[in-house]
Amino acid sequence: MSMHTSRYPGYDVLRKRDTPSWDEPTRKVIKERLATPSDPRFLDAVQWRALEALCACIVPQPIDRPRVPLAGMIDMRLHANAGDGFRYARLPPLREAWRIGLAALDEESKGRHELPFASIEPAAQNALLKHMQHGELASGAWQGMDPQLFFTHRVLPDICGAYYSHPLAWNDIGFGGPANPRGYVRMYYDRRDPWEAVEAKPGKERQALKENRRVR
Repeated sequence: MSMHTSRYPGYDVLRKRDTPSWDEPTRKVIKERLATPSDPRFLDAVQWRALEALCACIVPQPIDRPRVPLAGMIDMRLHANAGDGFRYARLPPLREAWRIGLAALDEESKGRHELPFASIEPAAQNALLKHMQHGELASGAWQGMDPQLFFTHRVLPDICGAYYSHPLAWNDIGFGGPANPRGYVRMYYDRRDPWEAVEAKPGKERQALKENRRVR
């Protein structure tokens, strides 16, 4: 994990909760994301450990702030069976793809290191994921599913999409959440509305901090 230096010091998107920036449907969705369970509802304990380790490799998170519960968000999606509305013909449906993929990742790890994926060193985890990314895995545990397609069309979009759908990640990028109902007014390049975050420029961090504490 890495230390965290915010580009938007003092900014907390959750201060918009009771302002005209968000309407009631937005508040409801964000409340559900903030209440993501810390224990699995769909995956078993072995799959859960593999998923947690996989999420930590794909999106390393800072150690000086609360973490986005990525494994929990993926598990909730699997529990709801919330697919994309389409899928690649060479990939199984959402739930099946993740079950196969996590089991195969553990089998590939055991074949190389005699330990499941969550129990090997980060460098070994990343090396194994590079093999997956480059289509260099061939264990029978994949059950005919293409590991490279699984990495490209399930692992990356599902995990990264979950990360950037959470308010903790919004603080990192200065995002104000869904622009409903307030929307945006100053649409020209390098202009911002008063309810948008200020990015800290070199030498002007204190000014950004002061302004961001007022953003609602």
